[in-house]
Amino acid sequence: MSRVSVFSAPFLLGFDSLEERVDRLAKAAEGYPPYNIERSLAPDGTERFLVSIAVAGFSPQELEVTAEDSQILVRGRQKDEGGREFLHRGIAARQFQRSFLLAEGMIVKDATLSHGMLVVTIERPQAPKIARRIDIRSV
Repeated sequence: MSRVSVFSAPFLLGFDSLEERVDRLAKAAEGYPPYNIERSLAPDGTERFLVSIAVAGFSPQELEVTAEDSQILVRGRQKDEGGREFLHRGIAARQFQRSFLLAEGMIVKDATLSHGMLVVTIERPQAPKIARRIDIRSV
């Protein structure tokens, strides 16, 4: 039996890869590390998104941000330092991977790390609205 989804509607053409990405993101949904997403609009109409991820304890060398295949992948890999004896260990040194799906035309501007917060800046420039007439040919 085949699976029916929102993207299988006959008027949604070419959204197969988007459905695959949404499925992949749904499977990767986890609560660590926590994050915020803020949206603002610049005076020139550019939409800006700030993705803030709580990564306390990670150095810039232990974090990786990549933009590929219309998504952002944020990975953190901490190395457990040997030779340390903990009486209590409440701060885990664990790896993570967090994915964010990007819409068409979004541009990842930069990523900054400050006070345990990794902030990834994403922009969507205001796209001009273009309408054009399509000529009909007879064959």
